Amino acid sequence: MSPTVAGLIQVAILLAALAAVYKPLGDYMARVFTDKKHLAVERVIYKTVRVNPDAEQRWPVYAAGVAGFSFVSIVLLYLIQRAQPLLPFNFGRGAVAPGIAFNTAVSFVTNTNWQSYVPEVVMGHTVQMLGLTVQNFVSAGVGLAVAIALVRGFTRSASDRLGNFWVDLTRGTVRILLPMSFVFAIVLIALGVVQSLHSGVAVTNPDGSSSTIALAPAASQEAIKELGTNGGGIFNANSAHPFENPNGWTNLIEIWLLLVIPVCLTRTFGTLVGNRRQGYALLSVMGVLWGAMLTVIWWAEAHPNGPAALLAGGAMEGKEVRFGIAGSALFADSTTGTSTGAVNSMHDSFSGLGGGGAMLNMLFGEMTPGGVGTGLYSILVMAIIAVFLAGLMVGRTPEYLGKKLGRREVTTAAISILAMPTVLLLGAGAAIMLPGTPGYLANSGSHGWSEVFYAYASASNNNGSAFAGITVTSPWFQSTLAICMLLGRFIPILAVLCLAGSLAAQRKVPATAGTLPTTGPLFGTLLTGTVVLVAALTFIPALALGPIAEALA
Repeated sequence: MSPTVAGLIQVAILLAALAAVYKPLGDYMARVFTDKKHLAVERVIYKTVRVNPDAEQRWPVYAAGVAGFSFVSIVLLYLIQRAQPLLPFNFGRGAVAPGIAFNTAVSFVTNTNWQSYVPEVVMGHTVQMLGLTVQNFVSAGVGLAVAIALVRGFTRSASDRLGNFWVDLTRGTVRILLPMSFVFAIVLIALGVVQSLHSGVAVTNPDGSSSTIALAPAASQEAIKELGTNGGGIFNANSAHPFENPNGWTNLIEIWLLLVIPVCLTRTFGTLVGNRRQGYALLSVMGVLWGAMLTVIWWAEAHPNGPAALLAGGAMEGKEVRFGIAGSALFADSTTGTSTGAVNSMHDSFSGLGGGGAMLNMLFGEMTPGGVGTGLYSILVMAIIAVFLAGLMVGRTPEYLGKKLGRREVTTAAISILAMPTVLLLGAGAAIMLPGTPGYLANSGSHGWSEVFYAYASASNNNGSAFAGITVTSPWFQSTLAICMLLGRFIPILAVLCLAGSLAAQRKVPATAGTLPTTGPLFGTLLTGTVVLVAALTFIPALALGPIAEALA
């Protein structure tokens, strides 16, 4: 069987598995966030934190809950890392350095999971499980909560309430993320992923020397790492490590895990707004962009330039033989399209075009299909922009899902989509101008610029993957990348919640002959074009200096 056929079979299995759960999981998530009853364990949580679960919140209060919870999470995660010598299972690993601890705390709370350290050397098991893994759950839960709040903005009429942040966070974590992670942790263990509380196992090398192979409770963390579109590696090699991702089946399951919730949330959206074709329209745009980038990355890696790659029959540098080009391209496309950041190959070793495809996936704005929750609210914001542009073309007041899009709605949508490009371009531009930056890069020229640009794109989009040729341990990179993560996460969230409040306050207006249909091919084409056009107008100059120049060379 040829590698191309084998790769196409993998894609077919993945799509079939997603299709199989699309309806039941999408409808289940809709029921989770509309259920009037609270589970016993949820009532205990509400009582413990003194929250009235039946009291709904205005958007400023909802936003304050998001911001306050995230701030406290950053502080606690920072303190846990600094207190590592006092915790069990530290294996003699000292307190995490202040700069790394701050960067890591911000990274995991913002669902970025960017890592500037070697996990099996720096982090003990308690910090991994009590600190990082907890944030893998609740940071994804925050994204889910914000997405549901925006959907309520469309479904409610003349209301100043968006629900209760603490209820949405708790339900998303307890009813969706926890049970699914538990099941798939067992599946991964059965397929060979390591689950151990030992620090490592001593081995004798072929030359007679001895060394230690690091161990970790990987399977339980791997499941939520992918399901929550988090991406932080339990080991430094991330999902290329055989203890995290040992074979082709675990590779396919992990790709499915990072796609499944963002994809099924489009069904949830359609169910909640009472028109499932609305969800299908969003899914079609996500699918077209995801498939287009997969084609670009796969083709680029299978048809490389250079004598070594040509003799090998493909660009296998930095890729695991057990996954091959197809499995590596599928993972790279999905992880950068979902803001996950987990990697099963070295993106820095991709060809200019292949690495550019992964980069462009992030620059689309986290919606192909995006992270848990973030993908849905990001593409809804872009849909508002698309409908607004269509209204300008025909001279009518734009409407989307029965809500008029006036100055406030369009302004908040614009702020949401402009936040990421602003912090990305300012951060990367400042970094490349520093006299010492070339010393932190493994490459010069266009690829060196790509390494810097990819790092800030990953941070600003809360992705977490990297062109690992760049060393980011200096105070400048630790602090500026953390700032990009914070601004790239919370400016869009605050803008989206303001937008949701504005939409919920409106009364629904009936559709007329002049209303743009938002369920057919015309709208899908318009929305796809808007996503591509916004990314192109914003990033083509930067891409021309990096991956485009490298590909043409």
